[in-house]
Amino acid sequence: MKKLLIAAVIGTLSSTMMLAATDAAAQGTTTTAKKPAPKHKIIKRKANPAKEAKVDPVPAGSEHWSCAEGMQFDLKGDMARDQIVTVHWANKNYNLPRQTTTTGADRFHDAATGLDLVVIPTKAMLFSDKDSSRLADECKTVAMQQGAMAPTQANALNPANRAAEGASGAAGQ
Repeated sequence: MKKLLIAAVIGTLSSTMMLAATDAAAQGTTTTAKKPAPKHKIIKRKANPAKEAKVDPVPAGSEHWSCAEGMQFDLKGDMARDQIVTVHWANKNYNLPRQTTTTGADRFHDAATGLDLVVIPTKAMLFSDKDSSRLADECKTVAMQQGAMAPTQANALNPANRAAEGASGAAGQ
């Protein structure tokens, strides 16, 4: 009698398992065993609010540049003569050393941070080397928005620009 009862229970269980497998196959899923819980406890660390909230102040004496799509940055330094300028971008200050170019554009690039500022006579552009993206475009100072050229080294060295500046300075006196 015991053997008959055990055989009936095994038969019932195997037919139930077959039906479950058939239903799972019909639905396109397979039955898998659950993974055992990890033996060690996973600790999720919370972000440090002091690090995230760090905001560098805008450098005193910096010039504001407004860009397309509402972007903006502040620049401290004289692009015509300084070898390092400070760019305040995304609440951080970046010291960007001058790079030589063959095009006449002023380029300030910091390989460590990947920030790259390129200034041509009509606008400035800010790039990121980390993901090869343009962060800001069509950036201009207030004077540039009124028709002045960018204060680049190439413009400062151009005799025609110096003569025009001298004439405008003399006319203003």
